[in-house]
Amino acid sequence: MKKLTIATRGSKLALWQSKYIKSVIESNHRDVEVELKIIITSGDKILDVPLAKIGGKGLFLKEIEEAMLAGEAQMAVHSLKDVPTVMPEGLLLSAITKREDVRDAMLSEKYADIDALPQGAVVGTSSLRRRMQLLQERPDLIIKDLRGNVDTRIRKLKEGEFDAIILAAAGINRLGLTQSVTHFYPISMDEMLPAMGQGALGIETVNEPWVLEIAHALEDADSRLETTIERGFVDTLQGGCQVPIGVSARVQKDGSVTVRSILGLPDGTEMMGEELSVSRDAVTGVGEAMAQRLIDQGAMDLLRRAEAMADGHKA
Repeated sequence: MKKLTIATRGSKLALWQSKYIKSVIESNHRDVEVELKIIITSGDKILDVPLAKIGGKGLFLKEIEEAMLAGEAQMAVHSLKDVPTVMPEGLLLSAITKREDVRDAMLSEKYADIDALPQGAVVGTSSLRRRMQLLQERPDLIIKDLRGNVDTRIRKLKEGEFDAIILAAAGINRLGLTQSVTHFYPISMDEMLPAMGQGALGIETVNEPWVLEIAHALEDADSRLETTIERGFVDTLQGGCQVPIGVSARVQKDGSVTVRSILGLPDGTEMMGEELSVSRDAVTGVGEAMAQRLIDQGAMDLLRRAEAMADGHKA
């Protein structure tokens, strides 16, 4: 019997994701025993500084990837939105799973949706992308950084630190927490575009044939197509979580693919973006081309100003 080790963070959501993939692998491969190896990452240790200021979401991957490269694990399961567009040498993004709900969600004990928030309401999120889109709609809101695992964030909401918090709907759904607060409001795509890869799990592996064979059974073709467009868009803009970028590619029932994007300043005062629809057989390079059109319109200057603003400097 082969033994496969999945390196994982210790948060409830990370463990749910890894245990879910473990169960799928074990049901598909009776000759494979799967174990989890919990690793504490830099992103888990540094909780008092916004991610954008300390290197971004890659901090949740660094130690996990080091363990894989050292031979201590063969696989890792990530929220794909946390996975940088460039993979370390020796590791592969071997599968992308079927997506959960791709939307963001507002959680609140008092208010049913964004429109219901009173003037000056305090909203918790550490995402510059969410901050930008909230403030564009509601410049009166007070946005405060919110770090920690899902339970910690919900506890802070219940303790009255925030009037509302914004999280990925997928994580709340996976953990079965939609009933844990009075109001759970999935935010429409017209109100807020998600992060690249949101709702999908990215299966990162070492480059070994037997591991790749196991991983490929987890692949979802539509998710790969959508997230490849989204990741190509962000990669062309050289944008991590230090700058506010939202992008969504969705395969429609008629086979076409709708792509929407947005980027701008964290305070929501300046934004630009595009929307287009292409046939499924014409999607190659669509994300990169959309990004290039925005670059031609001044996107890189806007993102440089966004980064300066995020660092607390005058844009």
